[in-house]
Amino acid sequence: MRPIFGCIAFAIFWVLAVFPAVPFLPIGRTAGSLLGAMLMVFFQVLTPEEAFAAIDLPILGLLFGTMVVSAFLERAGVFKYLGKLLSWKSKGGKDLLCRICVVSAAASALFTNDTCCVVLTEFILKVARQNNLPPQPFLLALASSANIGSATTPIGNPQNLVIALQSRIPFKAFLFGLLPAMAVGVCVNIAILLFYFSKSLSPVNHQEEIPSPAGDVIFHRFSQANMSNHHLSSRYSNDTVDAVLQGSFFPTEEGHLENPRSNIAHGATLTDCLISQEKDGSVEGGNTRLWNTCVYFVTIGMLVSLLMGVNMSWSAISAALILIVLDFKDAQPCLDKVSYSLLVFFCGMFITVDGFNKTGFPSLFWELMEPYARIDTISGVVVLSLVILLLSNIASNVPTVLLLGARVAASAAAASPAEEKRAWLVLAWVSTVAGNLSLVGSAANLIVCEQARRAQFGYNLSFLGHLRFGLPSTLVITAFGLLLIRV
Repeated sequence: MRPIFGCIAFAIFWVLAVFPAVPFLPIGRTAGSLLGAMLMVFFQVLTPEEAFAAIDLPILGLLFGTMVVSAFLERAGVFKYLGKLLSWKSKGGKDLLCRICVVSAAASALFTNDTCCVVLTEFILKVARQNNLPPQPFLLALASSANIGSATTPIGNPQNLVIALQSRIPFKAFLFGLLPAMAVGVCVNIAILLFYFSKSLSPVNHQEEIPSPAGDVIFHRFSQANMSNHHLSSRYSNDTVDAVLQGSFFPTEEGHLENPRSNIAHGATLTDCLISQEKDGSVEGGNTRLWNTCVYFVTIGMLVSLLMGVNMSWSAISAALILIVLDFKDAQPCLDKVSYSLLVFFCGMFITVDGFNKTGFPSLFWELMEPYARIDTISGVVVLSLVILLLSNIASNVPTVLLLGARVAASAAAASPAEEKRAWLVLAWVSTVAGNLSLVGSAANLIVCEQARRAQFGYNLSFLGHLRFGLPSTLVITAFGLLLIRV
């Protein structure tokens, strides 16, 4: 009976991971993962010792370190420059769409796809509204390109963290193995977006009525998928977006972004504001620039360490602690920005997936699929890719990687060591791009959807509206990428 109980525990985890606010148990993803882990121990599928051993500390350390570094980069204004880059000398809707695809793909490879989507969604809505452009093409461009770009590096998304640490593929080999696929994937994504939305982006047709927040079909029962850095989600008001676009961002002591013009609303005259800004700038401007420079250099140092093959988890943790020490103040405000719920979610997920593996059902499934999904044949790669695409949209990409990773690698290793590495990279590419297939396929999609709906000038991205673009786009980009993966 233990295998049956283990499957029940995994099913409960899956339902709450995909539908975190189901009416019969609206406890959310994090509590759902812990419930699944507890049930695995309660049903004696795992012993308490086995449950604790299933938690992958290097992955948690890498997640923690990258979150802290991202928080300091946010405070240093790096995302301000990304926002300005999108609107600087823009030559119309098609030019803006291309910029969004390129910027979001590059930023996601370095700062994770979820962080990129959280920060840029409202900027994009604001720019689209200012230029009387329909939001849908740009929101789809942001979410889809962020997913494609995040496939390139181990720090781009959570499933890549798992793959990089389990496969022991160095950061540099991971990057250059998937970089050609990502570059071509972004170009193909741009071409498909322009094909779908060429008419609405043309100079003579910028009229699209923006529906009200209640006007479109959207998965309101899905809470925001906090797969990383959820603390950023509601930090940017419309005034802040204006400030970003006009270059009037000022970091406060706590690291928040403040628009000095807002002081006028509190009774200060324009002259008073200018005098105050001049005083602040004369005293702290140099320190701010020095601090920002330190953040950028430490981040670059972390990336160089990763490229040189230094342990990824300790590189990220070391960079985070160096920035905390250089900040020379109480680190609590910065540490509060870490998504601890995500770290707890991963702990519960590791235990639940390990318990599900112990039931024997994943092994039975793979024994049935392995003869048709061998990595050393074209038909096998096609079948394997379809299985990954399907499971990533049903069970989510991280559990899919945890369930299939070791099995796919072992099957490929029987052919040759090079095929084993290729199998891991195929898994990374397909499981990540699979997130573009449907609105619920990745956390980045849900973040863009929720951020857009909650914005001052909200827009609802519907499930069917996303699927009409996502299904053909995912299949085409996945196929192109598979041809370009380098071993």
